[in-house]
Amino acid sequence: MREAIGGSLRRARTDRRRTLREVSRRARVSLGYLSEVERGRKEASSELLAAICEALDLSLSDLLGDAAEVLAAAAFEVAGPSRRPVGLRHTDLRIAGVDEPAAPVGMPLAPVTAPITLPQPVARAAA
Repeated sequence: MREAIGGSLRRARTDRRRTLREVSRRARVSLGYLSEVERGRKEASSELLAAICEALDLSLSDLLGDAAEVLAAAAFEVAGPSRRPVGLRHTDLRIAGVDEPAAPVGMPLAPVTAPITLPQPVARAAA
């Protein structure tokens, strides 16, 4: 997670053609610490992430959304194309192993069409 957030911060900074020094001054964080956060070596607090995002003119939700996409892509590579990873965005949430989306909050769930079979107890031999 640290590496995904750090990579997203670095991409945002370089896309905006800002230097580490400039962002560290605007965010009021040391240049070395900002560099460690970008490399995924340090985990920034939510307050520090908000300050860095403000210095980059970037919303915190955009930063976290980008990091979530990076994590989802990494999970897909690990799982392989035959297995779809669990979605990380609220519009793409899935219950693992279920292909259909869950019903919206307040909506009744569809009735179960197949009977549920429970395992039968094993009879014990008399001693």
